Amino acid sequence: MPNTELNNCTIFRLKERPTVPLEAEVLSPDLIAPLSREAIGALPVFLGKRQYRIDDFFTVEGNGSRRLELHGDAGRVKWLGRGMTQGRLTVHGNAGMHLGAYMKGGTIEVHGDASDWVGAEMTDGLITIHGNAGGQVGAAYRGSLTGMKGGTILIEGTAGMEIGMRMRRGLIAVRGTVRDFAGLQMKGGTIVLAGGAEIRTGAWMIRGSIVSLKPLQMMPTFTFACNYQPVFLRLYQRHLASHGFALPSDFSAATFARYSGDTSVPGKGEILVLQATTA
Repeated sequence: MPNTELNNCTIFRLKERPTVPLEAEVLSPDLIAPLSREAIGALPVFLGKRQYRIDDFFTVEGNGSRRLELHGDAGRVKWLGRGMTQGRLTVHGNAGMHLGAYMKGGTIEVHGDASDWVGAEMTDGLITIHGNAGGQVGAAYRGSLTGMKGGTILIEGTAGMEIGMRMRRGLIAVRGTVRDFAGLQMKGGTIVLAGGAEIRTGAWMIRGSIVSLKPLQMMPTFTFACNYQPVFLRLYQRHLASHGFALPSDFSAATFARYSGDTSVPGKGEILVLQATTA
């Protein structure tokens, strides 16, 4: 019988980087855990319009478990951890588009870079990217009304455009700079920008909080409200620290400028920009 205990591990070693994107949504603890090594190797993946087996592209080590490890440059492997509800997926290398999309639980960790749509429309779980990420992190897919609905996404590097687009709940924290339209049409939740952002931050924002530890180029549709020391940010700081994502500022002694908007919607969101710390 296959062993599905969490302290065991199923290892996938990529034989070579695919020439075109490989769709491998079966690489999820929910699907892998109950299977034998032979059954895992026979799972379907798609390269373009053609269906192949997992073992055509990966060397599989061990029987199924709720702990998966992927070794190699999977920058062209899409849909890793799609819809997973449990367990842990660790990628030692880069990860392709749609990592953790529709995720409902468990943990994903990438020791490399990730492409676009990390955690798109996820509802729970934890995703940690130790490198850079692409655009649309935690966002809604085109035509969908709601993006991320819960969970936590941590990015140690930079991120692309439209992170948190239409997100309703959850937390996204990025240590490096993010590109344009962070929090586009945001409906709730929190985005922490430790490295600041480019332009149009919070465009058409309805609700939610964007926290920047660097100065931002504010849109004219955001109105300055006040300077204050938000107590709730101390809780976020502790939560992030518990996941190894330490912030450089002590929020217990930090003053933030609060801007409300986007008044063009009109919206009731807020952007908090770090102003100063006191002894």
